[in-house]
Amino acid sequence: MLTLRRSQHEVRMEIMPMIDVIFLLLTFFIYAMVLMVRAELLPVQMQEFASGTPATPAPAMTLSLDMKGDLYLNRHPIALDDVVESLQLAITENPETVIYLAADERGEKDRLPLFLQLYDRLALAGLDIKLVGRPSDRPTKASSVP
Repeated sequence: MLTLRRSQHEVRMEIMPMIDVIFLLLTFFIYAMVLMVRAELLPVQMQEFASGTPATPAPAMTLSLDMKGDLYLNRHPIALDDVVESLQLAITENPETVIYLAADERGEKDRLPLFLQLYDRLALAGLDIKLVGRPSDRPTKASSVP
């Protein structure tokens, strides 16, 4: 019987094609990230004005209601009875202070009574409150009217 002699070749793993694929993927993802950046404004050279003043944001205070129903004023825990006094003190120090009211939508218990009680106290004290939320996909009745 005839047998064929075959020489055993050493198994090699070529790394160059793998490096090429990795660089191709890297280039693709970098290019995709560059295209994700939205350009809102055109780059324009701003004119200098002698009468100009630098823009400064209005001071703000955030009153938050977390998932458990705890209140926080600028990320510091606060009792419901102390909220109005603290906010009125901040507004007397700086009348331009804006008050934001935010509540986490994921809750372990019904926080609506606490939220309504808080809102009622703030409105009774005459504080201007801005609610914080995310935009809705559904059109409102006011915006659907032409």
